[in-house]
Amino acid sequence: MAAMFVIFSLLSDIDVSYKTVERFYSDPEVIAVLYNLHMLILKKKRVKEIDGSGDGTGYSLTIKTHYASAAQKLKDKVKDANTQLDKDHKKKLFVYSFNLMDIKTRMYAGFGTSFKSEKDAFERALQVAKDTGIPVKSIRLDKYYSAESYVERCREYLGKVKTFIIPKSNIATIGVGEWSKMIYQFAENTKGFLEEYFQRNQSESGIAEDKKRTGWRLGQKRPDRIDTANMLTSLWHNLSWLG
Repeated sequence: MAAMFVIFSLLSDIDVSYKTVERFYSDPEVIAVLYNLHMLILKKKRVKEIDGSGDGTGYSLTIKTHYASAAQKLKDKVKDANTQLDKDHKKKLFVYSFNLMDIKTRMYAGFGTSFKSEKDAFERALQVAKDTGIPVKSIRLDKYYSAESYVERCREYLGKVKTFIIPKSNIATIGVGEWSKMIYQFAENTKGFLEEYFQRNQSESGIAEDKKRTGWRLGQKRPDRIDTANMLTSLWHNLSWLG
């Protein structure tokens, strides 16, 4: 929209700075409208309960650095990319993003952004999903979340939710509660468990679709505006699947 102002100015003979649009990214009233739009889209799509799938990614904040390229170089340190790059460059080059998708409708029910970690973005997304008031029956997450604490975190935010996460090969104990029940289910009915788990590919394809639509970079500098930009990426996704 900021770039399109040039055309609008020619048509209306009113000169408006691109900063006008950027300031909207920090306006609480605009953010409230966007959140209401999120709720209206879910209502229009008749999302009444969610069998969910979640995945995280990163968006670059500069043109020079591409998140995927840097993550490949960091390999095992990819999850700590923000911390490492912050030490090297003294500024944030990436922002973490997490989306919780309803598998049936491919709607994003929750979304979160964080400069700290994917875990923090994950918890923010769970909070948004909780605030919708739509029950989440199940959730599928990758091995990064293969720990009892994450299963408990899902239940803390979403209530009685069934989790499908592949246990790590070096797991020491099966713990108690929902974590142990999940591992027991994985061991007793591996095929059925994996059939449920691999529906998570919807989230992976959704993120690829988002980056193809809006790009791999968030063109904002301020943290609050970056958060709004990421929210808009999720809304564009939902609008695209509304029809």
